Amino acid sequence: MGLRDSVAPVPGSHSRLGAPTRIVRVSNMLKKASLIAPGLMAAGIAVFCGFLVSWQWTSVSPLTVSLLIGAVAGNLGLIPSVCETGLKFASRRILRAGIVLLGFQLSFSEVAHLGSRGFLAVIAVVTVTFFGTQYIARLLGVSPGLGLLTATGYSICGVSAISAMTGAIDGDEEDATYAIALVTLFGSISIFVLPALGHLMNMTNVRFGMWAGSSVHDVAQVVATATAYSPHALAPAVIVKLTRVVLLAPLVAIYGYRHSQTQKHEIPHEHPHTGSQRVSLLPMFIVLFLVAVSIRTTGALSSDLLTSLKQIEKTFLALALVGLGAGVNIKKLRLLGSRPIILGVCSWALVLATSVITIRLIPINL
Repeated sequence: MGLRDSVAPVPGSHSRLGAPTRIVRVSNMLKKASLIAPGLMAAGIAVFCGFLVSWQWTSVSPLTVSLLIGAVAGNLGLIPSVCETGLKFASRRILRAGIVLLGFQLSFSEVAHLGSRGFLAVIAVVTVTFFGTQYIARLLGVSPGLGLLTATGYSICGVSAISAMTGAIDGDEEDATYAIALVTLFGSISIFVLPALGHLMNMTNVRFGMWAGSSVHDVAQVVATATAYSPHALAPAVIVKLTRVVLLAPLVAIYGYRHSQTQKHEIPHEHPHTGSQRVSLLPMFIVLFLVAVSIRTTGALSSDLLTSLKQIEKTFLALALVGLGAGVNIKKLRLLGSRPIILGVCSWALVLATSVITIRLIPINL
C-alpha cells in the first residue's frame, strides 16, 4: 500500500479547500459593488431631486425629471468618471428589474388585448424598416454591413440587436460602432421629439404608447419616451416593445445561419462555425415580466402590496433613466460621417412614419 493510500482523508477537508474559492468570489462581488456604488449614489440623488420636483408640481413626472437631470449633467461634464459603471448598471440591469415590476400592474387580459393589436404594427414596422433601411443604404453607397446592422437596430431593439447580429455574421467592428451611434443618437432624439408630435396629433395614451413601443429603438428609450408623454402610456409601450424584442431571435438566427453557410462554401476547411451564435429565444427579463403578469392576474396580491410594488417600480425606472440620460452625448454627432447620418435620418423617418400609419389604422377605443 502506497503513501497516498495510507493517508486517510481528513473530515471536512473538502470544505476547507473550498474556502479560498468562496473568499475570492466574495472579494469579486465586493469589488463589483464598489465600482457600481458611486454611480448608483449619483443616480439616487438625481431621482430624489426628480421626486421633489414631482411633489411640488404634480403634473411633472419624476421619471422625466430624472432623465433630464442625467442628460444635462452628462453633457455638461458634471458626472465624474467613477460614476460611469454604476450609471450603466442602472440603465441596463435596474431598468430590466423595473420592467419586471411593471408586470405586477398588468393582467393578461390587458396584455393580450394590446399585444394582439400591437403585433400587427410590430410586423409591419419590422418588415418595412428592416428591408427599407438596407435599400436606402444601397442608394447612399453605404457598406452592406452597416446597412444590415443599422436596419437591425432600428427595426428591432437598438444596441442589443446590433450586438447580436454583429456576432452572428462576424460583422465589422467599425460598422457596429457606427450603427450603435446612430440608434443611440436618434433613439435619444425620439425621447424629446415623439411626445411633442404625439400631443400635436392628439394621441391617446394607449395609441401613443403603442407608437413609441413600435418605433423607438432601445427598451430604455421606449420607457423614457412613453413616460415623457404620460405615465399611462408606459404599459402599452412596454408590451408592444417586448413583442418586438421577441422577433430578434428568429431574425438573427436566420442571418447567422446564412452567414455560416456562406462561410462553409467559401472556406470549407477553415472555421466552419464562425458565423454561429447561440441566441437566447426569450430574454430572461421578458420571462420574469410574464411571470409577474401571471401573478397579478390571479388577484392574490393585496392593493397595499401592489401600491408598494408600483413605488419600487417607479424608483427603479427613474434610476435607469438617470443612467440613460447620462449616456446621451450630443458631441458624438460629430464623429459620424455625412452618409451614415443621412442613413440614420432616413431610417428614423421610415420607422416613425410606418409606425404612426399602422397605429392609426388599428381600431383602438382607448
